[in-house]
Amino acid sequence: MDLIQAIILGVIEGATEFLPVSSTGHMIVASQWMALPQTETNKAFEVIIQLAAILAVVANYRDKFSLSHFDLWAKVTLAFIPIGVVGFLFHKQIKAMFTVEVVAPMFIIGGIVFLLIEYFHRNKQYEVERVEDISYKQALWIGIAQIFALIPGTSRAGASIVGALLVGLNRKASAEFSFLLALPVMLAASGFDLLKHYQDFSGANFLVLAVGFLVAFVTAWLVMRLFIQFLEHFTFVAFGVYRIIFGCFLLWMIA
Repeated sequence: MDLIQAIILGVIEGATEFLPVSSTGHMIVASQWMALPQTETNKAFEVIIQLAAILAVVANYRDKFSLSHFDLWAKVTLAFIPIGVVGFLFHKQIKAMFTVEVVAPMFIIGGIVFLLIEYFHRNKQYEVERVEDISYKQALWIGIAQIFALIPGTSRAGASIVGALLVGLNRKASAEFSFLLALPVMLAASGFDLLKHYQDFSGANFLVLAVGFLVAFVTAWLVMRLFIQFLEHFTFVAFGVYRIIFGCFLLWMIA
């Protein structure tokens, strides 16, 4: 992997990790288009840029890391349990689905789901406007909804946001809870991958790793802030349309 490829993947990871468009799906497609082999070193690089995205959450929501928000983090932990258990038990089967043939239709399905939700919720008054006001029951249902994200192309952010909208959170609170929920999910996934690939860092180009990490961090930090501003004025319709168009394009590419 060269510096240009590292920058491209860093931008893609940072830009898509917290948007409801599937970072995994975009990374699979980008790697195939750039003809990047799935070597152990390249897998180690993906772990590094995921850790950068995690750090961006901490940077943007550092005010939430205090004892006064213990209750919020207890709810985040509860929401993490379903995907943590299912992901641990079926990680081999999940890895086997990481193909464009799976990603493409899931992009389309996810896009349709967002359009349907926005259509039926267009006049809905949401009961939760602040992420701190979420209940334990709502957090658990969001966690259950997030299990669908284990299917590549579904989007972890997308699944958790849909779950949050369905249980009464408004768009901003849904996105913010999804950001916070990304911490335990990504830490678990990245930590598991790190244990598997830590020896591969010895053969990695550390300049490439550093550049990819920095680009992913800056991009994720910026995208999260812009996403929240976007949701203060607009709906998820644009993301639904994008998912459908991108999914159809992928199907055309593999036909």
